[in-house]
Amino acid sequence: QVQLVESGGGSVQAGGSLRLSCAHSGYTYSTGAMSWFRQAPGKEREHVASLYRDRITTYADSVKGRFTISKDNAKNILYLQMNSLKPEDTAMYYCTAGLYWGQGTQVTVSS
Repeated sequence: QVQLVESGGGSVQAGGSLRLSCAHSGYTYSTGAMSWFRQAPGKEREHVASLYRDRITTYADSVKGRFTISKDNAKNILYLQMNSLKPEDTAMYYCTAGLYWGQGTQVTVSS
């Protein structure tokens, strides 16, 4: 059983930075990729970034060059470093591992 707990969300002004963390347990490579998704009010959930086997990263076009996904295997934490934040980045952010989802952490960016 994989467990995922996100933290690090909050409110920030446009241009600011936040780092999201996802503490995980039970994850192995066979679970699948670890990813971040987000969902804004009234919008569909969208993929933000993925990390596969600690080597391959993918990003949504809207966050390329601003967000970085990484993982600390010693601490069992997945990170999402978010820089140059924009109001359109406002959403609930979810950590996923294969088919498992965390509860989410809210990010609000004000203009």
